[in-house]
Amino acid sequence: MRIFGELPGLYEGDSFRNRLELSQSGVHKPTQAGISGGQNEGADSIIVSGGYEDDEDYGDIIIYTGHGGRDLSTGKQVTNQELVRGNLALAESCKNGLPVRVIRGAHRKSNFAPEDNYRYDGLFRVEDYWKEKGKSNFIVWRFRLRKIEGELKKQSNVLQEEQAEYNSKEDKQTKRIETRVQRIVRDTILSKKIKEKYKYTCQVCDTQIETSSGYYAEAAHIKPLGAPHNGPDSEDNLLCLCPNHHVMFDYGGFGILKNFELIGIEGKLKIMKGHLINKDYLRYHLEHFYDEKNR
Repeated sequence: MRIFGELPGLYEGDSFRNRLELSQSGVHKPTQAGISGGQNEGADSIIVSGGYEDDEDYGDIIIYTGHGGRDLSTGKQVTNQELVRGNLALAESCKNGLPVRVIRGAHRKSNFAPEDNYRYDGLFRVEDYWKEKGKSNFIVWRFRLRKIEGELKKQSNVLQEEQAEYNSKEDKQTKRIETRVQRIVRDTILSKKIKEKYKYTCQVCDTQIETSSGYYAEAAHIKPLGAPHNGPDSEDNLLCLCPNHHVMFDYGGFGILKNFELIGIEGKLKIMKGHLINKDYLRYHLEHFYDEKNR
């Protein structure tokens, strides 16, 4: 049974002598792989031990490199990574808001690594994932994880309890479990302006969602805000989308070509007069989020 979240008797800072001890304790079951998870379930734990040259560790934020394509003798990337197996498991954890146990191993590349052995460093949430060319000029998948604190940690523990209850059912009957995915929705003046320009109508499907308090749409950034993407909060980096197409766009379900034709789904982006979209941002999204191999 795969458990997402904290384990009974496990405390942040607990030390483990080796991978076998980690596996036997259930904290991180694989004795070799750095990602524990199933591509249809999600990832329950990862190990950060400096094995991948593109890893970045900032303490409460980790830019984690997915698995695959590494020369074990040199640690260098020698082939492209793909969004499969453990990488896809981390992507599932991102989409479904599942907590991930983070274990750091001793190595000299990080000030946050233990001096020796392995250390459990708490629960993290996968905030984002994308692909890019790494230091060795091969495609790697990157995952930004942020440490879970306070109320988010309580929600993660509730999710774990619900999952344990579900897995303990002997009759294996289908049961609905409510989970929550936290997505930051920025409603700036520019966001409101772009939604009003399109009269709250999705630029992809032409849907206008009506609620009891008026119309609803979401402003989507083409090149994401914040590190490492650092896209601007500007009108030429914004789209007006329905919630479904916003999620699909953020997670690479489709891309937009420079002629505004859609790739991954049929259709063409609707553009209102005066909305000048920066095509460099469209290219960035295609290069970092859209994965044609998984079509």
